[in-house]
Amino acid sequence: MKYKNLMFDLDGTLTDPALGITNSIAYALRKMEIPVPPFEVLCRHIGPPLMQSLMYHYGLDENGGKKALELYREYFGDRGIFENAVYTGIPELLCEMKKQGRKIYMATSKPEPYAIRIAEHFGFAKYFDRIAGSTMTEERTKKADVIAYLAELEGFDPADSTLMIGDREHDVLGAKQHGAPCAAVLYGYGSREELAGAGAEYLVGTVAELRALLNADI
Repeated sequence: MKYKNLMFDLDGTLTDPALGITNSIAYALRKMEIPVPPFEVLCRHIGPPLMQSLMYHYGLDENGGKKALELYREYFGDRGIFENAVYTGIPELLCEMKKQGRKIYMATSKPEPYAIRIAEHFGFAKYFDRIAGSTMTEERTKKADVIAYLAELEGFDPADSTLMIGDREHDVLGAKQHGAPCAAVLYGYGSREELAGAGAEYLVGTVAELRALLNADI
């Protein structure tokens, strides 16, 4: 087995969080009296570190970014967190990988407490050996930092027998910083051009294709 450690991103890889994230951002923008763009534009915030993304796209300084994030969490922590849906086939995939004896990890830029709540709510937390994310104080938001944190906690080398699975260039680039390959999923929120351009070793279009790729590694 080439990949004994599997690191999964959360948003756009395990679940489709679009409704909750976009509703939460729209709530924050309205509170700050910033025009709310259409849904498809708001979806650009799914994946990247959120505060930096809000600052960049709405011309906010650091104080403005912190305020936007605080307002975002007012909605997200209560309602938006569960305005979410698990992609069809993901629980079965995780179960199968676990039965094969692999270590299953989550490496997300979402705050770790939120990621744990989501995994527990949707019933797939039981498949993970560790769920790792950022902090509520916006530390460890870069994917490379999350991977480093996870690897230190679990005592493995990401460059050895480890595969990152995600849907944005941040997943690909974060894994590369640690010498790990990435299987990029096209059913999430990154385009083929984005993911191929970042240097993803594998591109898969569906959960079924991801499952076939991983099973070919047995």
